[in-house]
Amino acid sequence: MKNSPSIDDHVEMYRKMILVRRLEERFGALSGEGRTRGPIHRCDGQEAVGIGATAMLTDQDCLTSTHRGHAHYVGKGLDIHGIAAEILGRSTGLCGGRAGHMLVADAAKGMIGGNAIVGAGIPAATGMALSSQILGDGRVAMCIFGDGAAQTGIWHESMNMAALWKLPVVFVLEHNMYGLTVRADRQGPVEDISIRAKGYAIPATIVDGNDVAAVYRAVAGMVERARRGEGPGLVEAKTYRWEGFSTSDMGGYQDPAEIAAWKQRDPIRVSYDALCAAVGAARLERIEAEATAEVTA
Repeated sequence: MKNSPSIDDHVEMYRKMILVRRLEERFGALSGEGRTRGPIHRCDGQEAVGIGATAMLTDQDCLTSTHRGHAHYVGKGLDIHGIAAEILGRSTGLCGGRAGHMLVADAAKGMIGGNAIVGAGIPAATGMALSSQILGDGRVAMCIFGDGAAQTGIWHESMNMAALWKLPVVFVLEHNMYGLTVRADRQGPVEDISIRAKGYAIPATIVDGNDVAAVYRAVAGMVERARRGEGPGLVEAKTYRWEGFSTSDMGGYQDPAEIAAWKQRDPIRVSYDALCAAVGAARLERIEAEATAEVTA
């Protein structure tokens, strides 16, 4: 496996980030109209983590997600029409309209599902990694979780078990600075949560979570290492949640200046700027128009 994305890989990740952004915008509007099944936990501004972290996985590799998992679903290759139908509660959804937006799963793509319980995907992915190790099937398990989940005991128990048994699991910490309405510095005493991995002899790295290519490189190295049987790894991707905890969030606890500063590093724009010289503005604008049309359809 290569640890750096090709230009074509990067272009595809760019396309998927636009799909996610447009989905979030439309789901937010539909939620306001009362047409979705429950509130929506949007991931505007942090699409690069879910898309970049899953781009090197195969359909056989397993992924567990969170309550904010739309980028993870799209990154893992789930059909966006099936995702949309599921969130609208329709029988044509990926789970027959029964999962809502937090629990979407597609076993054929290795998407084991989102989870409404904070941190619950972590032990599930660890268990899947144990299963793969026992079966010797070469699969890797991945769990994407947030800084709120990093304060739960089950993460520490899972890291300990994964390290002790050298399980093929990759922990991807999507650090968006808020657990519900609480800033990360009010939840834990350390700025870089990934330093905790050292206590379990797990290699860890910190990456710019708004740079999809950087996320890909960091996670791909950990995936390759896990696939070789060398055990778990942790990637802490620093990003930011532009919108509230969910569409039912009253807001008021995020500094507008902080939001504006992070929007200056929009992950879609970061990739546009990185790709423009290689593929041209016309191609990138065509990709954006096609992705937007797909979501509109």
